[in-house]
Amino acid sequence: MYKNRFANAVAVAFGFVLLCATTGLASQQSAPRGVLTANTTRPGDQTLPANDFAGLNYTADQKAKLDKIHRETESHKRAVVKDPNLTPDQKDAMLLGYTRMEYNQAFQELSPEQKKQVRQRLLARKASDQAAQKKQPGRN
Repeated sequence: MYKNRFANAVAVAFGFVLLCATTGLASQQSAPRGVLTANTTRPGDQTLPANDFAGLNYTADQKAKLDKIHRETESHKRAVVKDPNLTPDQKDAMLLGYTRMEYNQAFQELSPEQKKQVRQRLLARKASDQAAQKKQPGRN
């Protein structure tokens, strides 16, 4: 049992590291792929906006796949929350990693037109965030 738990923890940690590495690589590539990284968080930002997918019309197949992705992610998150061996910081990092993975998996299920709409929302949010940061004195 201990080997299973350890193997699961190693697999999750590896997945999180891989996710972070691929996010960093994506930001160094061309602009269309870099748009996804507009959703990366800075220290202190611990949530990803759920409204990027709001208002999209999904097919029945997309709804089923998105529901499956969400259920699997929630299952993993519950396991992380219940794990007594993790510190609160580790739990937060893993939960954020699972949220990012869910977001990216859901994005992959979208049609090209839906992806275009989500990218436009990301760019608009990024622009408004940058404008808000410029208005705040004393922050870099």
